[in-house]
Amino acid sequence: MNKAKFWDRIADRYSKQPVANEAAYQKKLEVTRSYFTPDMRVVEIGCGTGSTAIAHSPYVEHIHAYDVSEKMLEIARGKAEAADIKNVTFEQSSVEDLEIPDGSVDAVMAHSILHLLEDKDAAIGQIHRMLKPGGLFISSTVCLGDKMWYLQPIIAIGSFFGFLPMVKFLNRKEFVSSIEDGGFAIDHEWVPEKGGAVFLVAKKSD
Repeated sequence: MNKAKFWDRIADRYSKQPVANEAAYQKKLEVTRSYFTPDMRVVEIGCGTGSTAIAHSPYVEHIHAYDVSEKMLEIARGKAEAADIKNVTFEQSSVEDLEIPDGSVDAVMAHSILHLLEDKDAAIGQIHRMLKPGGLFISSTVCLGDKMWYLQPIIAIGSFFGFLPMVKFLNRKEFVSSIEDGGFAIDHEWVPEKGGAVFLVAKKSD
């Protein structure tokens, strides 16, 4: 099933779902903002319905947020308009098709997206390319390979029939190593709950 069609189909339902762990989400926002400065230009990939971009908008110069689903982006634009947010731009694009000049971005956010990509290492390379020297890569990534490997055949079947998205069962240790191998130095690493998403702040090291 086409990725955009899947996320378009569930966009309304997705937008109404509460955050699974609100305390952890707020902590991630707090940590991220401790790295942000008012002159920063930020890219978010896989922005969904825009909540995180909008929450961070007062702390940076501009956020250019991308998602593969136009339905998700319609909801995001509506949220931004309702909140009178002027410094967030929402645009449809896959990670693979991003056309951002090399070394032009201060920070990239990639939350709940890397485990949904066919080639996370290519995406990490894309992010490294677009960041300025010392730029920030901030991500929250589900690593189901550590604790929930037994779900793999179920999710594979659901994905095949279009009921579930494609999910890579990442291992936390190997995932963190892939970030480092991609040219980043880990500055902050946190797992809010056992078996939960790995939250990372990494800096471009070359």
